[in-house]
Amino acid sequence: MIPLILYDIPSKHEGNHWSPNTVKPRFVMGYKGLPFEVEWVEYPDIAPRMQEIGARKNKFAEGVEMYTLPVLSDPNANALITDSWEIAEYLDKTYPEKSIFPNQSKGLICVFDTAIFDILQPSIPFHFVRTSQILSERSAEYFITTKAALLRRKFSEFSPEGPKRDEHWAIIKRAMDTLKEWYGKEEGKWLMGDIFSYADIITAQRLFWFKRILHDDEWEKIASWHDGRWGKLLADVEKECNRV
Repeated sequence: MIPLILYDIPSKHEGNHWSPNTVKPRFVMGYKGLPFEVEWVEYPDIAPRMQEIGARKNKFAEGVEMYTLPVLSDPNANALITDSWEIAEYLDKTYPEKSIFPNQSKGLICVFDTAIFDILQPSIPFHFVRTSQILSERSAEYFITTKAALLRRKFSEFSPEGPKRDEHWAIIKRAMDTLKEWYGKEEGKWLMGDIFSYADIITAQRLFWFKRILHDDEWEKIASWHDGRWGKLLADVEKECNRV
C-alpha cells in the first residue's frame, strides 16, 4: 500500500503537529493502521500549495470559501479530500475495517461534534492567542493578521488577562463539565461505553490542542479536572490510535 499524504501545519514544538483539525485524520489513520506521510505547509503557503495540488476550498458560513488544512491525498485511489469530517467519512468508507462510525452512529456523532463546538466557540479568541505563540514567526504574523480580520478586532483585545480571560476559562470549564455529563451516561471509558468511535477522537482532538498550545500549568489544570479524566482520556485515545 502506498502511504497516504497528510498536509499539516508545523509549529515550534517537538514533533511539529499541534492542530486540532489535522490531528483528527492522524488519529483515524493510526486507529485503522494506515501508513501515511506528512507534508508540512506554513500558514502563508497553504493557499498556493493547495492550488498547486488541485485541492478545493473549504466552505464556511455566509458563503466564505478558503483553502484550509487538513487535506489528505490518497494515491491508492487517486483521491484528494479537504476537511477533517469529509476525510473521516472517506477513510471509513474506503478502508472500512475498524469503523469509526459503529452502529450507524455518523449522524449522532455529527450532532455531538456541533454541540461541543458551539459550547467552546466563545472561548476561541483565547486559543488563538496561545496558538500564535507556538507558530514560526512567518506563520504567526499571518495567523495574527487573518484572525484579527476575521474577528474584526485588534489581536491584543482577543483575550487580555483579567475579566475577559476569566470568561474564556469559565467557558472551557463549562464545556468539560458538559462532556463529563455526556460521558457519564454509559459505563466504560468511551462516549459509547465500551465502543470506541469518532466521537472520542473529536473529544481527544480538543484535548490534544489544549495540551499543545496552552502553557504547561494551564493544560495541567484541564487535565486534572473531574479526577484527572481528561488527561487519561487523551492518553487512552492516543494508545487506541497507535499514536504513542
